[in-house]
Amino acid sequence: MKIALVHDWLVSYAGAERVLAEMIHLFPSADIYCVVDFLSDEDRALLGGKISTRTFIQRLPGASKHYRSYLPLMPLAVEQLDLSAYDLIISSSHAVAKGVLTGPDQLHISYVHSPIRYGWDLQHQYLRESKLQHGLKGWVAKWLLHKIRIWDYRTSAGVDHFVANSRFIERRIRKVYGRESDVIYPPVDVEAFSYCEKKENFYLAASRLVPYKRMDLIIRAFSQMTEKKLVVIGDGPELAKLMSLAGPNISLLGYRPFAELKHYMQRARAFVFAAEEDFGITPVEAQACGTPVIAYGKGGSLETVRASSDSSKATGIWFAEQTTESIVDAVTRFEALPQGISPRACRAHAENFSTERFRASFGDYVERRWCAFKTGPEPDGEH
Repeated sequence: MKIALVHDWLVSYAGAERVLAEMIHLFPSADIYCVVDFLSDEDRALLGGKISTRTFIQRLPGASKHYRSYLPLMPLAVEQLDLSAYDLIISSSHAVAKGVLTGPDQLHISYVHSPIRYGWDLQHQYLRESKLQHGLKGWVAKWLLHKIRIWDYRTSAGVDHFVANSRFIERRIRKVYGRESDVIYPPVDVEAFSYCEKKENFYLAASRLVPYKRMDLIIRAFSQMTEKKLVVIGDGPELAKLMSLAGPNISLLGYRPFAELKHYMQRARAFVFAAEEDFGITPVEAQACGTPVIAYGKGGSLETVRASSDSSKATGIWFAEQTTESIVDAVTRFEALPQGISPRACRAHAENFSTERFRASFGDYVERRWCAFKTGPEPDGEH
């Protein structure tokens, strides 16, 4: 059996690439295809040193830094990948990877991190953040996104089986494509995050500093709670803005190596998370350290964080709105919990999302789907 793994783009090693790495672990002889590949040697080693087959976008001017600007060309590009020699195609898609062309004698399983976010329900947020709501550029962007939606919906018919990375994305797939999917949570390397029972009197927030992470809300909230200490780890285009919002009780440390991030995660009183994520790996990593999570109660956080009136089972609490007031209220409720939240309960919950669980679940899923595909119903006889 010849297997192809199709990924959107390889430019850094983040959540989607962790999923790809585990797929490579399960299918080490598979070939890799993607739109562009600018991985560093260090990150490529995490993918088993695999060299991918890329599209023509790889050779376009400025593609290494501005590959997203070529989004309008990506549907055409991914359709030029010739996968006709493969029996099984597994796409890992949050943009265009699922749109590869396959035939009736090929099985295509698509692991979906999300349908194209800026093409569907998050279009208006994307246009606001990119300042493309008005003017000629805005109309061009809206027209291109309209065309991408048509292509994205049409190509969903070429997928035999969808796998969603959360129940939240399962609902999004049903809404956008009108297709059912199976849920297999992505792998989290919980073993890399050591359990620590002793906590110190500070809160932690860590992520890439981009608008949708809503770190501004967390910083504004803690600037009002001057008696509470907040540590923020991460880098990104919002850093300068966030530094201007931070009160004296808030420390913005910028990028920190993994060992230092883990050290803060282990000791934090709680991890604060304000983004609406499709899944959200970082809150699970915090729980693997035995650290409770205060999270926005929408999207993947409803699945990765367990809020319960039973403190022996709870791993955190949710806040209902992406507002400063809602975060302040959540921190107040967290500190008022009579029994607190058990670090051991946090760790036990995090282990439900382990790498080993993903390997077992996804490997078994692909095997079952392949067997069913090869032993399908016999063709009808001639009449």
